[in-house]
Amino acid sequence: MSTPNFEIPTEFRDFADKSVDQARNAFGTMLNGAVKTSEQLRSSATTVQSTLHAAVLKGLDHAKTNADTTFDYAHRVVRAKDVREAFEIQSEFVKTQFAALQAQVKEYGALAQSAAR
Repeated sequence: MSTPNFEIPTEFRDFADKSVDQARNAFGTMLNGAVKTSEQLRSSATTVQSTLHAAVLKGLDHAKTNADTTFDYAHRVVRAKDVREAFEIQSEFVKTQFAALQAQVKEYGALAQSAAR
């Protein structure tokens, strides 16, 4: 018994060869895109992490500043000579703390904007 000769047509081979090349190129393009996306995510994560770290440090700095200001205020009120002076100290403290709060909010806003970039 003999097996019949079966030849693959040249056009079919060329088509198959081109299809394999196109598939290889498409896969390479997809893989390169995945690598770039991964690098961008890592970069974004690093940016978010460093911004969060800066915000935590800023919060600790603000807490210390606010505590120091409050303790200084308490010392001044305790040493006030009369009620009028105590009220003046209180009024000054409220104004100072309100201004400090506004400045601190601006700093956090700037941090948030830098993280969004």
